[in-house]
Amino acid sequence: MTDNPQLPFPRRANTGKHRRKSPVSRRRVIIGGSAAAAATGLGLAGMASAGGGATGGGTGAGTAAGDASGLGVCSLTAEVTEGPYALPGALIRQDIGEGRPGFPVHYLLTVVDQSAGCAPLTDALVELWHADHLGEYSGFVGRNGHPGEDNGTFCRGGAVTDENGQVELVSIWPGHYTARAVHAHLRVHTDITRADGSYTGGEIVHTGQLYFDPEINDRVQSADPYRENTTPETHLYDDGVYDGGGSASGLLTLTPLGGSLTAGYAATLTIGVNA
Repeated sequence: MTDNPQLPFPRRANTGKHRRKSPVSRRRVIIGGSAAAAATGLGLAGMASAGGGATGGGTGAGTAAGDASGLGVCSLTAEVTEGPYALPGALIRQDIGEGRPGFPVHYLLTVVDQSAGCAPLTDALVELWHADHLGEYSGFVGRNGHPGEDNGTFCRGGAVTDENGQVELVSIWPGHYTARAVHAHLRVHTDITRADGSYTGGEIVHTGQLYFDPEINDRVQSADPYRENTTPETHLYDDGVYDGGGSASGLLTLTPLGGSLTAGYAATLTIGVNA
């Protein structure tokens, strides 16, 4: 897996700002995000177990991801808007951060197909895109208050699921922007044709968003380089898209990869789709 540089930014104390009690889930249920780590022997899961205790969306119901066959009972992950910052033709690559400043996030995402008894969905493109530390999206830099150079590709890309329905992607912890909690966008494509490091054709079978534990995020956003961001921040449970459903709604299970924020986090989730 491609390594992301660990930047020497100091860890800041958690002020506890914006802390709220999580509301009761009112959406569809999916397998818990922590089950992805239990179901795999890949390197990312090993790093997660070595890094300390996990936090986030790992309390969701379901058993399919923990079953060696990948078959079981599962439900669909919440579908939400792709938002105004989507672009066609994502690059197929593991490291999507392109060296943007910030703390590393190593994603291990597992995709299961509800229509096939929750079997792993293989050969599907999992596409991810999100804002950089200043809350700016490539292809739209300046729209959220921080003009700068824009190559149209940073913090964007995807990887194709293996025989276990899994992909590993490396990026940075996203920044925030007005009216939205910190999040990343996700699409799952089937039947794509690879072409020159990207893809053509295919069908989108899932559009969703991924979310981050608000207490950890408070610490991240108050540290350099994130505190350079001048836009107001929205708490997760005030977000107009996240519905409080935990892993069912895209809340990641986070496991520290070291003893400080600079080491970053492993982020796991199992995503139920109907392919």
